[in-house]
Amino acid sequence: MDNHIQAELSDSRALQHAIAEIKERLNGGPLHALINNAGISPKAADGTRLNSLNTPVDTWKSVFHVNLLAPIMFSQGLFHQLTLASGAIVNVTSIAGSRVHPYAGTAYATSKAALSCLTREMAHDYAPYGIRVNAIAPGEIKTDILSPETETNLIPTIPMHRVGTPDEVAKVIFFLCSEAASYVTGAEVPANGGQHV
Repeated sequence: MDNHIQAELSDSRALQHAIAEIKERLNGGPLHALINNAGISPKAADGTRLNSLNTPVDTWKSVFHVNLLAPIMFSQGLFHQLTLASGAIVNVTSIAGSRVHPYAGTAYATSKAALSCLTREMAHDYAPYGIRVNAIAPGEIKTDILSPETETNLIPTIPMHRVGTPDEVAKVIFFLCSEAASYVTGAEVPANGGQHV
């Protein structure tokens, strides 16, 4: 059985269809964890960082739709299924949400700061229903979104002198979803090799 569902997260109707399909596949059963990890960080045509002076309005809209609205819609849409499991939600924020980043654009950074705030609000709102909500704020992680020049230029600023791996991020997410974190909610865990210190 194919367990993957493709959805265009910048399209509200596609999101609603994805939520409906997830519910159908769960067949009335519980959802133990929801990981909101999709994110987009558009660049200018020449590949440079988009800042608050030159980011087009349509870019702001698409970034916030994918990076902030989609997590809200998935969390609300799958609330009942999460309640059945006393489940966990983990929102993937970013180090860029708490400081100006040399490569991440302003719309991306602002959307991740908003997602960090949303995590706290959701932790408060969902706790009475047995659902824990936390966030992980990665720094530079070896993924397709990381350009080679970013890695080269930022490694000297990272105390551990390397970028992180997706597996290292996944392990923290797994912990936040597990019973080992049963009394943890409203937290944002940095995973950045000490880059924030």
